[in-house]
Amino acid sequence: MRPVTIRQAALAAPVLVALVAAVGCGNQAESAAPGAHADAAIVRLAPENVASAVVDQISSGPVISGQLTPAREATVRAQVGGSIVELTVDRGQTVRAGAVVARISARDLEAGRTSAQAAVRSAETALDVARAEADRTAVLVKGGALASRDLEQAKNGVSAAEAQLAAASARVTTVEQALDDTVVRAPFTGVVSARPASIGDVVAPGTELLTIIDPSSMRLEALVPSDQVPALRPGARVHFTIRGAPGEFTGTIDRINPTADPVTRQVSCFVTLPNTGGRLIAGLFAEGRVESVTHRGIVVPLAAVDETGTRPTVTRVRADAAEIVAVTLGERQVQTEQIEITSGIEAGDVLILGSARNVTAGTPVSIVR
Repeated sequence: MRPVTIRQAALAAPVLVALVAAVGCGNQAESAAPGAHADAAIVRLAPENVASAVVDQISSGPVISGQLTPAREATVRAQVGGSIVELTVDRGQTVRAGAVVARISARDLEAGRTSAQAAVRSAETALDVARAEADRTAVLVKGGALASRDLEQAKNGVSAAEAQLAAASARVTTVEQALDDTVVRAPFTGVVSARPASIGDVVAPGTELLTIIDPSSMRLEALVPSDQVPALRPGARVHFTIRGAPGEFTGTIDRINPTADPVTRQVSCFVTLPNTGGRLIAGLFAEGRVESVTHRGIVVPLAAVDETGTRPTVTRVRADAAEIVAVTLGERQVQTEQIEITSGIEAGDVLILGSARNVTAGTPVSIVR
């Protein structure tokens, strides 16, 4: 072994001091690391990031969607031709049943009624003359002054006069009916939804004047796949939401179309909706679910379930640590954003919601109250 010189010892001394310092620092860091890592590994969750599995009522049935339409709607059309001289309503106005909503010029019809009434009076006079002639002829025939055929001719004259009077009276009735049709009335109480006509327009019979809807009850006409039709029945309740109207609504199936659409092979069903407070507006889009079967089960928020993998899972908090649990899903309620869990968890289990559930299994979890 070669002896260490003074120069070599002097050069090695700083290196030894550095090594000793490094070892000392390393030991100090290792002693501090466990506590620091433990604090950093705890995931703290706010109450809104967790939810408990509960036993609740859940409904299953076909999902339906469609457009709201008024249950009663009438297009009011002109019954006679002429110029519109009065139009008392506009879109959005409420009208009562039988109220006058429009008037059409009746000058030509007034003249026609006068002429028809004159024809009636003339026919009545002719009938009186024919009857008097028939009575006189009957006396003469009885006295032998005239032949029986003269009496027959007189009676035929009476019949002809009666027919003329009936025809003239019918013309008066027709004209008076036409005059009555110049006054347009609302068929039922409702709201004017359209008014294509204006004062001064010259209309023909059948021209659309306005449209009235009854807003007290709406109807949802929805399409359902043909394989789900057996789950539908008249009277079944339907829970749905409407775009543009807050809250959830409930209606009942009124009837089901017995034929399918030839293109989509879907079947339409009609849902009656009470329009309490006039919140529903025709033309809005609605979607919901039919209550075909209702039962109780374990229900959790949809945000608690991860369906990105090969099997759905939830992240459960147990013993202050995260636990990944595979579950079996049941019925899904899109309206309430809930889903049924048929196996994997129990009622009362605390589940992590949303993106917060993406923690590693075994991670310590603390719920901040």
